[in-house]
Amino acid sequence: MIYFLSLKLNYLTPSSPILLFDGVCNLCNGVVQFVIKKDKKGLNKFASMQGEPGNQLLAKYQLPADAFNSFVFICDNRMYQKSTAALKLCTHLKGGWPICYVFMIVPVFIRDAVYNLIARNRYKWFGKTAACYLPTPELQSKFLS
Repeated sequence: MIYFLSLKLNYLTPSSPILLFDGVCNLCNGVVQFVIKKDKKGLNKFASMQGEPGNQLLAKYQLPADAFNSFVFICDNRMYQKSTAALKLCTHLKGGWPICYVFMIVPVFIRDAVYNLIARNRYKWFGKTAACYLPTPELQSKFLS
């Protein structure tokens, strides 16, 4: 019981950046796999919004537990959503991806309009799976459970 409580506290006060994603969205699952490959130091953690850790983090940041139209990036105990989350996430990737952060100069209402267009159509354009992404045993440690 103490172990379970300490796990719960660990992901409610994360030491590593956490990406919350829609676990049945093919685009979102592709982003997770891309981030795993490009993660500079292998520090990012992941949780589907449909799972218990994801639900608890959504509740902590007062986000609805049934609205999966945005992925959420939590870093340094701050929560980012939509285009801001995507751009902040880029700063944690290797290669030229941190340069994308320059798009923060674009007003958020413009960035989020583009993000919302993609989010609304992601199932139609990229498809949907019947179940949440299941990581391989090698990647299991990167996912909150």
